[in-house]
Amino acid sequence: METYTNNEDVAYRKAARRVKELKGFYGNLTSYCLVIPFLLILNLLTSPEHLWFYWPMLGWGIGIAAHVVNVFGIGKDWEEKKSES
Repeated sequence: METYTNNEDVAYRKAARRVKELKGFYGNLTSYCLVIPFLLILNLLTSPEHLWFYWPMLGWGIGIAAHVVNVFGIGKDWEEKKSES
């Protein structure tokens, strides 16, 4: 009985961590999709001859790409196998 409860606790913690990671990712992505168009409009209204909004778009986009790799577990299978053994 205790092993079953322990396995349930581990599964619950793992699921809760996963939900937290997903919420963080989607929050970051939503912010990106709202802020970057605002910066584009601001840039075009203030100085259309110099397009500076590309820099925050590029930097934040790289951050989101890193977040995708972290959250969706590209290459994380080895961590799971190592922690189970």
